[in-house]
Amino acid sequence: MSKFEEEPDEISGEEEQTLYEHHNIKVEKGQVSMRIDKFIMIRIAHSTRTKIQNACDEGRVLVNGKSVKSNYKTKPLDEISIVLTVPPRDIEVIPENIPLDITFEDDYIVLINKKPGMVVHPAYGNYRGTLVNALAFHFQNLPKTKTKLNNDLYLERPGLVHRIDKNTSGIIIIAKTDLAMTRLAKDFFDRTMDRKYIAICWGDLKEDEGTITGNVGRDPRDRKKMYVFPPGSEEGKHAVTHYKVIERFGYVTFIECKLETGRTHQIRVHMKSIGHPLFNDNEYGGDIILKGLNTAKYKQFIQNCFELLPRQALHAKTLGITHPITGEKLFFDSDIPADMQAVLDKWRKYMKDKVLE
Repeated sequence: MSKFEEEPDEISGEEEQTLYEHHNIKVEKGQVSMRIDKFIMIRIAHSTRTKIQNACDEGRVLVNGKSVKSNYKTKPLDEISIVLTVPPRDIEVIPENIPLDITFEDDYIVLINKKPGMVVHPAYGNYRGTLVNALAFHFQNLPKTKTKLNNDLYLERPGLVHRIDKNTSGIIIIAKTDLAMTRLAKDFFDRTMDRKYIAICWGDLKEDEGTITGNVGRDPRDRKKMYVFPPGSEEGKHAVTHYKVIERFGYVTFIECKLETGRTHQIRVHMKSIGHPLFNDNEYGGDIILKGLNTAKYKQFIQNCFELLPRQALHAKTLGITHPITGEKLFFDSDIPADMQAVLDKWRKYMKDKVLE
């Protein structure tokens, strides 16, 4: 059995994450045939028939690689894969003295430039070392909220209004009072925040700017990933990403992305859906050479870039808000992180050397 935590890329207060655990079971040779929901309930401790039947209905129970209904009768040597929601639990936030890069602070809000590799909040598999653990240490009186996640997890989110993925760097806003929390959450829900990211994607985009519209939801084949459903589908949630080319390098493109909605992994999965996954995005196919030359020199160049930037090339660069108390329009900007800057500089040199050849 293996378990994992699903990390959101960008989620506002309108959408919460769900945690899952994986189970793999092989039916023994002499096993008597029985309904699969009953078989799984016997084999997995603390599971319930209702939870298993729901998993079947949602395509999270596979037999020999194919989804089955709850009335499927098991056969000897069947290989069963089950994805169940994590059992209910409260996650206690333990204050930790972790340095924070604070770019702005007043009596009501805090703006933090999150480093890549930092998980935003405690969850299954990541109870320590998160941004929320650091906030609990540095700001003892942040507004306390507890979120119920899909009947499976109760999560404290002191001051947290929105989240960005573990390996995405950039600006995140924290509320210091209950009123600030309420008003900021409403702004995210109403989509009045101005959020812009910068990214490096594979390929040379045809247009200098464009809009990607497509419902985003859990990938039916892999619940850990997200998926853009075909036009007209009622599955997933409406998602819109606007992009603009900043600089072209032939085989990759440096872009700006503006979020109109805030879905899990939205930019990453939207860019993949148009054939331009983010550079070194290991979840969405960007961690292999997708464009360029089939030479040892070029392959080594890309490998060197991956080592400089061991994550998806995505940074939450700017955030425009209406101050929740004063009503003042505020705009915050963060520097390009050193790892992304190093790769951009490397591509600029590569293109210059290519021209001179």
